[in-house]
Amino acid sequence: MIAIDRQSTTPLSDQIEQRLRQLVQGGLLPAASRLPSIRQLAGQLAVSPNTVVLAYDRLMALGLIESRGTAGYFVRAQQPPHDGDASVLEAGDMQDGVWLAQQANDLRPGMLLASSGVLPPAWLADAIPATTVQRALARSPAGMASRCPPQGLLELREHIASLLRDTGVPVDAGRIMTTYGATHSIDLICRTFAQAGDAVLVEDPGYFLMLERLRQQGLRPIPIRRTPDGLDVEQLQAACIEHRPRLLFVQTALHNPTGWSSSAANLHQLLVLARQHQLLLAEDDVHGHFYAGHTPRLASLAGLEGVIYYSSFCKALSPSVRLGYLAAEPALLKALLREKICSVMTCGALNEYVMLEVLAAGRWRKHLARLQTRIHKARVHSTRLLQEAGIALDHPGAGGIFLWGRVPDGVDMDVLLQDAYSNHIVLAKGSAFSSSHAFDRHIRFNVAFSQHPQLSQYLQARFALLAQGLRTATNPMRLKPDLLAKPITSATRP
Repeated sequence: MIAIDRQSTTPLSDQIEQRLRQLVQGGLLPAASRLPSIRQLAGQLAVSPNTVVLAYDRLMALGLIESRGTAGYFVRAQQPPHDGDASVLEAGDMQDGVWLAQQANDLRPGMLLASSGVLPPAWLADAIPATTVQRALARSPAGMASRCPPQGLLELREHIASLLRDTGVPVDAGRIMTTYGATHSIDLICRTFAQAGDAVLVEDPGYFLMLERLRQQGLRPIPIRRTPDGLDVEQLQAACIEHRPRLLFVQTALHNPTGWSSSAANLHQLLVLARQHQLLLAEDDVHGHFYAGHTPRLASLAGLEGVIYYSSFCKALSPSVRLGYLAAEPALLKALLREKICSVMTCGALNEYVMLEVLAAGRWRKHLARLQTRIHKARVHSTRLLQEAGIALDHPGAGGIFLWGRVPDGVDMDVLLQDAYSNHIVLAKGSAFSSSHAFDRHIRFNVAFSQHPQLSQYLQARFALLAQGLRTATNPMRLKPDLLAKPITSATRP
């Protein structure tokens, strides 16, 4: 069924993926056909299991196959690519934060989420087996009728506190509160500690949904330039003097969208400035789970003094069991708890019991270790493909799921992204991550999806058209839209 050429320069995983894709799309592997297991196919082809895993991951990213847990991998029933489905209501405009977030969660068939902020469902499918949910219900004294304390289950908070102490954050269960995720934590912090008209310092680039949240409350986001080392401290000091902000949101480990992590020296300078200007720090550590080693956090350096730390299990474990947490000193936590009770009362008891079972059984640490290994391999592969396609990775970062790539000079970003979407590839431009929406030549790439050849082949072909256009265009700094009008075919590939 599959033949590989060991003399070819095409990687073995690419050959396996391409051949299976041909079989599925050509109808030789019809819907519901069961594929060989990873070990079976690896044995048949005399390749490593990781080679087969990579090929299967790409096919799942394309929506051609699906994993059914222990039952194995099966060919999915194919649906026509999305082309303006009237049944899907778009909540935002193309490339704004709300639109980008919706794309990642709608999971429309045939769309390659190359800039998504989430992991492929197949990477998380086995993280919480059904038996874990059953044991979680057994823990619950009243089953599905159980209520959850607004601060969160005590035993769960004790486990979370233990995880934080392992990262150097000195905390106990009394300083922990559960949330529905990081976005919920951001909402609670804004509602509790800021009022309409207040200046709030944010990273530039930074998390786009947080920017949307600030604007909704009438707050004034003040951008502070983010560098590979951390925040620009000179710009930060000037902003503190000019705007007298109350609050700063910052991601210290594996920053979204760049993947950069702050140095200890930069964080010490940040803490000194925060104390001088009575600035409350909100530290987002959602992506810190993906860091395989140790990296400094504000909460560990400051001992939570003047710092609200928040994170989430949603991205790394399960988007279905929406659960996050924040840590703060009692005076700050009390105000946050009051706001939580007023807005949503409490989190779901089932979610918390499931998470408690995951942590108590040791599944979280094992799952995270496997995930970190998988992400590292995807980073290596995606980095190579993107660079070969013409994307510059000036500062690739220390790890995590994001690469901050710069497109060649002369590319019209809006034209490129619209054309990519018409070719069923979702890309997010750099200006979407800026509060000022200033022009930016970068694109955020998710390594889990960007390792798929469909993306690199698309970019390589489009940049080749750009080079052709620059030789004839009267305005060399703008790529003519008509050069991007044709879909990718073998004739348009370089």
